Amino acid sequence: MIISFDTFRDYKYLGTRNRVDGTVGEYKWMTFGEAGTARSAIGSGLIYYGIPKGACVGIYFINRPEWLIVDHACAAYSYISVPLYDTLGPDAVRYIVNHAAVQVIFCVSQTLNSLLSFLSEIPSVRLIVVVGGIDGHIPSLPSSTGVQVVTYSNLLNQGSSNLQPFSPPKPDDVATICYTSGTTGTPKGAVLTHANFIANVAGTTMDEKFGPSDVYISYLPLAHIYERTNQVMIVHFGIAVGFYQGDNLKLMDDLAALRPTIFCSVPRLYNRIYAGILNAVKTSGVLRERLFNAAYNAKRQALLNGKNPSPMWDRLVFNKIKAKLGGRVRLMVSGASPLSPDIMEFLKICFGGRVTEGYGMTETSCVISCIDEGDNLGGHVGSPNPACEVKLVDVPEMNYTSDDQPYPRGEICVRGPIIFQGYYKDEAQTREVIDEEGWLHTGDIGTWLPGGRLKIIDRKKNIFKLAQGEYIAPEKIENVYVKCKFVAQCFVYGDSLNSSLVAVVAVDPDVLKAWAASEGITYNDISQLCNDPRARAAVLADMDAVGQEAQLRGFEFVKAVTLVPEPFTMENDLLTPTFKIKRPQAKEYFAKAISDMYSELSKTDPNQKTL
Repeated sequence: MIISFDTFRDYKYLGTRNRVDGTVGEYKWMTFGEAGTARSAIGSGLIYYGIPKGACVGIYFINRPEWLIVDHACAAYSYISVPLYDTLGPDAVRYIVNHAAVQVIFCVSQTLNSLLSFLSEIPSVRLIVVVGGIDGHIPSLPSSTGVQVVTYSNLLNQGSSNLQPFSPPKPDDVATICYTSGTTGTPKGAVLTHANFIANVAGTTMDEKFGPSDVYISYLPLAHIYERTNQVMIVHFGIAVGFYQGDNLKLMDDLAALRPTIFCSVPRLYNRIYAGILNAVKTSGVLRERLFNAAYNAKRQALLNGKNPSPMWDRLVFNKIKAKLGGRVRLMVSGASPLSPDIMEFLKICFGGRVTEGYGMTETSCVISCIDEGDNLGGHVGSPNPACEVKLVDVPEMNYTSDDQPYPRGEICVRGPIIFQGYYKDEAQTREVIDEEGWLHTGDIGTWLPGGRLKIIDRKKNIFKLAQGEYIAPEKIENVYVKCKFVAQCFVYGDSLNSSLVAVVAVDPDVLKAWAASEGITYNDISQLCNDPRARAAVLADMDAVGQEAQLRGFEFVKAVTLVPEPFTMENDLLTPTFKIKRPQAKEYFAKAISDMYSELSKTDPNQKTL
């Protein structure tokens, strides 16, 4: 890092959009040299306030230049950065601050009020630094609290006047404690070292050619490992980073102003871009739609045959589409959950650059595998990062083994310098995921495809991610919905290609018949009643009411139901002897119903991918 700030001293580094009289203008830039100066001042300022080496420093705001400057200051002066963010729930920030014994919190005015409301419950905090705060407008706390509140600009000035030499960390020193949502209970703190980050980026970028002419847009949360590791890569190559305004609805406007060359995102946004383009094509008139289809098919055929498509198609059709992302994107990266192969192909054709997909997790400091340049096969997550080993381990209880045909299958396990040190203050959970030989057990089921490509096919535990990256524990949700009067049994399903949940409900026939009688609905048999859209709507409405009462989160609500008259039993192989739902069997048994529900949802929600 220190070398990069010298090497790229005069190049653009951190960009934000100028506001003039409330109007958002062009990007204004800070150079690597200027950012390096600010980093030294912030680190020296922390020393000036008596914060000891090795202390935890919380960063409590969304992406902006100060996030990275504080993080670099932590690295240069051997502090441990701890991202704090609200999306884990209102109590999570309090929990993380106490769990990591955070001594300093960098926040903005909006998050300051939240912090002050529970200040007495976070006794480790000694200093709060307000970014964007105005001196004289920030509260001074009674000395009895033992907490000082200063503005960022004040800390910068005090540090500049009392500059201290760097106190660089060793490779195995802790760089950050990155708290992940987990699926149940409290957040878990993944302990990552400087060596973890360096190994991951070194492995991932071995064949990449980036430089100061590249521009990257930062809008994915810096509290998550995906964006965090990208930022380590960016400094190494001297890439310029422009920040979004902080509003996802204005992201397209920011892209047009910044004109990035590298765009990292998640399937949910790519699905939206895909739906938006198709919708624009469909409503553009018959001639334009025909032209788009002709251009798309011609370009697709050329790419499939390994030929260069005619530039005419870009001039006629695709340059207008490319302009939506600024017109210069040469690399699009997808992560966090699987990107469907047809959308990946669509992005390659419409935007013309390289489109790649990676697989990783916080516990591996990000990338485990990534699709290699020139690999045109979709539907997999590429080959392993050279900085780690990957193996598949048999899971006999789920019928996944190394003897499976046509390809071996099993739980994906990873080992090497990218593996985290463990969960902070949680030996038991660490031992659950890292075995005696140092293999991290990911909980994902994979298979090897020809050419050393890895494909993810299942989850070992009954936990899955939705398309937007939210973790779902289906049993918890099923236990809520079973309280609904119509529901005898419930199978909740979701996957990482879709942004919402669906459910198959084995109905209580007496309750459903009584409801039909009260509504004056006639039917021949219970199966016919189960297929009646009015019955589905009534059951879903009741499930929604029960879900609200149980305070399910938005993404935990089921968006479509299929009603079945027959119960799940051991005889039809849908229940275990202990009356738990056999998930793989239920998924297969109800495959058509699941597919139909997602097809129906896709008509009303463009983010939804059909199976």
